[in-house]
Amino acid sequence: QLQASGGGLVQAGGSLRLSCTASGRTFSTYYMGWFRRAPGKELEFVAAHGLSGGIKWSADFVKGRSTISRDAAKNMVYLEMNNLKPEDTAVYYCAITRKITTTTRDYEYWGRGTLVTVSS
Repeated sequence: QLQASGGGLVQAGGSLRLSCTASGRTFSTYYMGWFRRAPGKELEFVAAHGLSGGIKWSADFVKGRSTISRDAAKNMVYLEMNNLKPEDTAVYYCAITRKITTTTRDYEYWGRGTLVTVSS
């Protein structure tokens, strides 16, 4: 099971930290990713991090204003986003994959999303 949290309402230019916890089985060799679905748009990859190692990757639109990190002992991955923009408004989902990938269909387990709303 995956549980995402940390969403909310924030003003443009503000910051949020999203958290995702994996439980129910061992995911130490997996990678945890974040996706988002903005109103009227398709699901898109945001960033991902290995649950046991330091490998991480992110989409170009968040580079320079986001940090993805992990707590291996807690099976948690954090996505901190800074300088938020109204176009970052979306439901953010965490998901698990065995691959280094940005492709939605490669992610096997998905959590319920957490809504991030950025006001202008």
